[in-house]
Amino acid sequence: MEKFQEARDSAKKKIQIADHMLSVTYPLVKDTKLLLAIMENIFLAYSNAMSAILYRERLFKMIPPFQETFESKLSMFRENCLPKYKIDKEHLRLIQDIRSTIIEHRKSPVEFTRKDRFVICSDSYNMKSIGVEEMKAYINKAKVFIEVMDKIVGKDEGIFR
Repeated sequence: MEKFQEARDSAKKKIQIADHMLSVTYPLVKDTKLLLAIMENIFLAYSNAMSAILYRERLFKMIPPFQETFESKLSMFRENCLPKYKIDKEHLRLIQDIRSTIIEHRKSPVEFTRKDRFVICSDSYNMKSIGVEEMKAYINKAKVFIEVMDKIVGKDEGIFR
């Protein structure tokens, strides 16, 4: 199995996990900390979908080599794949928003729950909260992105069987 196929399968699995956690696990447990795990799975789904497209492009020598860092992949994706496949820039903004929220959470000294929302505070007491509705919207948009990715990388599926 080629690298782009592995990334594609991983993206699909991560979005399924996030969707299951939000629609099945969260209503049972009602723990807002689950929203962070859901957000991380959405981010990984986006990231793997983006990687799948990049690995496919690299395999067919349509783009130059790139580093295996998120910033490098994001930059290469923005410059080469976004215009080529006419992918909505909203997806790029979402990837960056989700990533910044995850990073803020890791750095945050204080976090708490308020009215079914998970609130993250920074050192300077800037607050960011996440809730179920945002997660549903993120999952739906990520599914659209994964469908686009699947169409792009699925074109050459028969070559690598």
